[in-house]
Amino acid sequence: MNLWLRVFLPFAAGYYFSYFLRNVNAVIAPELTRELGVSAADLGLLTSAYLLAFGAVQLPLGLALDRYGARRVEAFLLLIAAAGCALFSAGHSLTELAIARALIGLGVSACLMASFKSFSQWFGVERQASLNAAIMAAGGLGALTASTPLSWAIPQFGWRAVFVALAVAGVVTAAGIFSTPDKQASAQAEPLRKQIAGLVEVLASRVFWRYAPQSTLIIGGFLALQGLWAVPWLMNFSGLERGAAAHHLLLMGSGMLTGFLAIAFGVAPLTARGIGPQRLLQAGMGLALFATLLVVLGVGPSEPLWFILGLTFSVGNLAYALLQRHYAAALAGRVNTALNLMVFVGAFCIQWGFGAGVDALQASGYVLRAAYQVTFGCLLALQVASWLWFLKR
Repeated sequence: MNLWLRVFLPFAAGYYFSYFLRNVNAVIAPELTRELGVSAADLGLLTSAYLLAFGAVQLPLGLALDRYGARRVEAFLLLIAAAGCALFSAGHSLTELAIARALIGLGVSACLMASFKSFSQWFGVERQASLNAAIMAAGGLGALTASTPLSWAIPQFGWRAVFVALAVAGVVTAAGIFSTPDKQASAQAEPLRKQIAGLVEVLASRVFWRYAPQSTLIIGGFLALQGLWAVPWLMNFSGLERGAAAHHLLLMGSGMLTGFLAIAFGVAPLTARGIGPQRLLQAGMGLALFATLLVVLGVGPSEPLWFILGLTFSVGNLAYALLQRHYAAALAGRVNTALNLMVFVGAFCIQWGFGAGVDALQASGYVLRAAYQVTFGCLLALQVASWLWFLKR
């Protein structure tokens, strides 16, 4: 228990912090639009700067985690995130805020992968699935906090004060992670050239490209929706007030948290019944796409649908464990970060492209509601294609 407290809780706090920062712009989007006078495409670019920086460092991050260890890498990066939050609180132009947002993305880029790395060093293989799902649940709590609770705080304190508080929280979290016990990385002695060769092996393999398109478009699309476009969609397409839209975001986060907990405790019993992780991933993604179709069409009660979106999309994280099975254990960190790179490349492109699509359709004569619906429908078509690719490979 003492080791669990000293290792798990600090890294869980880091991932909570990371997920909160990933989603915070979805709730403050109306304030940013009003104060900066930006277009939907500009708002998408501003918010997705986080994802661009996050994704850009995933491959070197895998090498750094193996070489220098999880606590050093994550603690250092979280200080960068704290600086980004402080700069964001003081920014007054799109450029200033985009740079600050990119620093935040860079700073939290190791939070999940460092957790996986640390757990692999301190805990037995039999505990990895439950610990990984538990850390995902911590992220789910961060997503919940960055919904209705944040929407209550913004009118009281203002978004700039919230980011000042986040800067302080980042420093405290970094100190907590740096204080965790250390263990020399198992791959530290491996030459850098050999590490890079292993990474190339992963990226060149056929099995990697079976999983990559689905993770890029479906999971990346979910992150883009949750991190920015959910609230504008609900306000502009469904006609909800921000408080009601944030409540839907809360329900989606609750569904995601429920899904992570279900994976933590339910995979083993289902596997014993012949329903393994591969079938769960296939079925879960199919259900997620069906729920998305109902959202795009505006069919059915919205609150249960948004809960189901979070619940089903959480299944997509099984791809990390399933993909790892095809490679040697020594490549696990590089496999994880390579797939994570694809997810965040997708999230960045979709978060930016969604806004650009809405703006372009409006310029061609579509009303705002229809522009949102057509843009979301095009994204769904690409997601269905990636799912069918995964099923047939």
